[in-house]
Formats: sequence, structure tokens, C-alpha cells
Amino acid sequence: MKKSDKTRELIVRKAAHLFNKNGYHGTSMADIMEATGLTKGGIYGNFKQGGDSKKGVKQEIAVAAFEYAVRAVQKEVAKRTHVIENSIDKLKAVVYFYREHIFKPTVEGGCPIMNTSIDADDTNPALREKVIEAIDYWHQRIIYTVTKGIEAGEIKKGVNKNEFATQLIATLEGGIMIARLKNSIEPFNDTSRLLLKMIDELKV
Repeated sequence: MKKSDKTRELIVRKAAHLFNKNGYHGTSMADIMEATGLTKGGIYGNFKQGGDSKKGVKQEIAVAAFEYAVRAVQKEVAKRTHVIENSIDKLKAVVYFYREHIFKPTVEGGCPIMNTSIDADDTNPALREKVIEAIDYWHQRIIYTVTKGIEAGEIKKGVNKNEFATQLIATLEGGIMIARLKNSIEPFNDTSRLLLKMIDELKV
């Protein structure tokens, strides 16, 4: 890996934690400089596509940082699910993963999809689009798992895969939000019981 690539990776990795914890508007270029130990020129030199303006470079870093954070979470979830063959057990493993990581998140600050969706909203179209892409990918992965389960005779035919995927994601994210807001695992325990029941109802 070239030195420039290593520097860019350092910036993105450090920025991912900053943006996920403090939000886009709560993270300054000075914060990124402090976290990386780089000068403004050292940071700007690795991010030019966003334009020469401070806002353009910051947004480019934020987008790259969000993508890094999402990949980090996806990688950890995959470690848990790829060793499981049964589709029902795969879906349950996702619930267990998030329950275990609510207060020990893969990326400091919690779920990057939830945090960035709230933070970006309509004020940052580029970030908002990346969040939508991440949710769509997650949605398709759930549909894929359910489809494989139907083919394997583990899940009932006729299940509305699209509806189930939406409900799983929405319920998971809602449970995470309330648990972190109240600083208590109990709201997510309530949520996880509902989710596990939903998953069990898919069984043949």
C-alpha cells in the first residue's frame, strides 16, 4: 500500500469514529487534524474530489468515513452469520449481534446507519444517499437469506420477504435508539423478544 493510501485510510478510520459519535456538524476539520496528527494540507491533499473548499473536503471525508463505518459493522455481522447454515438461525444471530453491541459498538458512537440518517436528514444529500444505499443493501441481504431459507425448506413459502426485511430493520434500529437513549439494555430486550418471535413465525 502506498504512503498516500495509508494516510487516506488513517484519515477515514479516525474520522469514522468522530462523525459517528459527534455527527457531521459536531465534527470540525480541526477535530480530524487532532485525531490524525496531520496538518490541514496533509488532509486536504488526500481529499480533492470534493473541491477546494473546506465544506467540500469535509463532506468527502464524511462520506468515506460513513462507508468505512458501515463496512466495519457488516464485516463483524458476517463473521457471526457466515458460519451458520440454517437461515432462521442466521436471522436470529443478527438480533443477538446487535443486542451484544449496543453499548460496545463496532464503531464508537453506535450504529452508523441510524446516527447518520438522523444527522444528515435533508441537510446533507450526499450523506443521505449513502445511508439509503446502506439500508437498501441490508434490506437485500435479509431478502436473500429468507429466499435461501425458502429454497432449503426452512422458511414457509409465501412469506412477504420485502415486508419482513423492512420490519426487521425498522424494529432493530428503533430498539437500539431507545436503549441508547435510556442507557439501558431493557428496551432492546423487549424489542429482541418481538424480533425473535417474528423470525420463529417464518418457520415451516
